[in-house]
Amino acid sequence: MIRLKVLIGFFAALILSISAAKSHEITPSIATLKFEEDRSIVLQVAANIEAMLAKIGPEHEDTDDAPNADLYKDLRNLSSEELTKRLNEFAPEFISKLGLKFGDSVPKLKLEKSIVPDVGNVEQARESSFQLVGQVPAGSDTFTWSFPSEFGTSVLRVERPNQEVQAQFFAAGAVSEPFKVGVAEPRSWIAAAWDYMKIGYTHILPKGLDHILFVLGLFLLSIRLGPLLWQVTAFTLAHSVTLALGLYGVVNISPSIVEPLIALSIVYVAIENIMTNRLHAWRPVIVFAFGLLHGLGFAGILTEIGIPRSDFVLGLISFNVGVELGQLTVILLAWLAVGWAMKRDWYRSRIAIPASLIIAAIGAYWFVERTFL
Repeated sequence: MIRLKVLIGFFAALILSISAAKSHEITPSIATLKFEEDRSIVLQVAANIEAMLAKIGPEHEDTDDAPNADLYKDLRNLSSEELTKRLNEFAPEFISKLGLKFGDSVPKLKLEKSIVPDVGNVEQARESSFQLVGQVPAGSDTFTWSFPSEFGTSVLRVERPNQEVQAQFFAAGAVSEPFKVGVAEPRSWIAAAWDYMKIGYTHILPKGLDHILFVLGLFLLSIRLGPLLWQVTAFTLAHSVTLALGLYGVVNISPSIVEPLIALSIVYVAIENIMTNRLHAWRPVIVFAFGLLHGLGFAGILTEIGIPRSDFVLGLISFNVGVELGQLTVILLAWLAVGWAMKRDWYRSRIAIPASLIIAAIGAYWFVERTFL
């Protein structure tokens, strides 16, 4: 009995921590490096500026756990004008730490402009951006990229005149292989696939918190592996469809509509777990329908990164493989936590229903937050 109480407490704490982290996660910064015909460069960085100013690095998955959490909250409440002033003062420090090098030369960059949105929902990350300008050092034909490790992960998008955009994901502090300044050298398909797979995986674990809850909801009702995998497969196939349609611009629905509906999908799955003790034939169909919604959310991720059109098929497949591996990891972790109890008579009343109630409450809160707050 003691073991069971500890297990239930752990499972509830896990789900509640997922809810808390949803509003306080640190997402990758998106850096776009544009080369002009006259060899001038424009570097635009879209990032969580408040986290940078508060020195909250990637070691903190939840900003509330960081030593400077109070400073971060204060910065989140600053007006657009006040935060712009802080950003302008911070720019020289950021430039000094940025690992953009042309051979052995470091370009002289200066801040050209800052864009900081007005204060909205302080529980949601405010994505600001700033633009740096400079010149390619004379005689340089290659460059390397490294984002300061204290500022977390980054996606670098490279724009050259009359060429397709290159995009690549970098872990915190990782140094790139040399890029060509002029004509882009194609990456091997293996390297590109690995990058997109990592992006897909990390957008489930640890970043895809609403998707984690949805998969946990599927797990709680299915005490047999076969039906569970059918549901996860239906979910994957569905989000693959809308992800592809979203990337190609065939379907474009505002996140203000998609995100609340994703929250409702979590509520539905959790309530069904409470209302029934067996898996109905329509469940995979419902899961497929909800997967279509989740795919639109994923499309926003890859659109923001700016996946090159030549990488669409490779990126789509690799990203989905990463998502699937992330989902299977969630299932494995859940099974390790409660799998031993799933065939016990009390599993439903003591684990499945309480956990589903928590999931439903979190989903309902997210729906209200995303719709009205």
